[in-house]
Amino acid sequence: MDLFSDNATLTPIPLEDGELSFLRQLEFGIGNEAALARLIADTPWLAHSITLWGKPHLQPRLTAWQGDKAYTYSGLTLTPLPFSPLVLDIKHAVEHASGRLFNSVLLNYYRHERDSMGMHSDDEAELGPQPAIASVSFGATRSFILKHKRSKRTVKLDLTSGSMLLMAGQTQHHWQHGINKQSQALGPRVNLTFRFIR
Repeated sequence: MDLFSDNATLTPIPLEDGELSFLRQLEFGIGNEAALARLIADTPWLAHSITLWGKPHLQPRLTAWQGDKAYTYSGLTLTPLPFSPLVLDIKHAVEHASGRLFNSVLLNYYRHERDSMGMHSDDEAELGPQPAIASVSFGATRSFILKHKRSKRTVKLDLTSGSMLLMAGQTQHHWQHGINKQSQALGPRVNLTFRFIR
């Protein structure tokens, strides 16, 4: 039985010490390929350095920050641009599907298989104690990895084009997540992580 056979319903995924839900296809008015092309072409992408263990490192992907509030993580402060019309449409669809409100989004552009995101938790103070993070993906399928901070249990999910993953509750407190580099050739992927900044 396919746990995610219903494309239109946000389906809970059992997760110890956390809340995880998956929607196979977010509906918002245009197709996945058209959304990917517009996001890549219309977003003012930036290459940022972040500070890890006291040293600057260039992020292995491009990013953009849109919304109402600035955001700081790993020594990097992001000043928001206004929501683009397409991102605003996606945000409204995410809010409808999740029943939650979001006021900011981090866009990540994985240009190829060597772009990645290191293991981390979205646990900054301005997100609150139990943040909801809604992650929407377009383009190449990438494996999303969650690792429990105490038990070291690992969960892997394939994030397909058009899908939405919702992390909520104590997930950020107990788990880290990331996207590894891959060896096989992959096309581009854009991921939008919606959040509510206090």
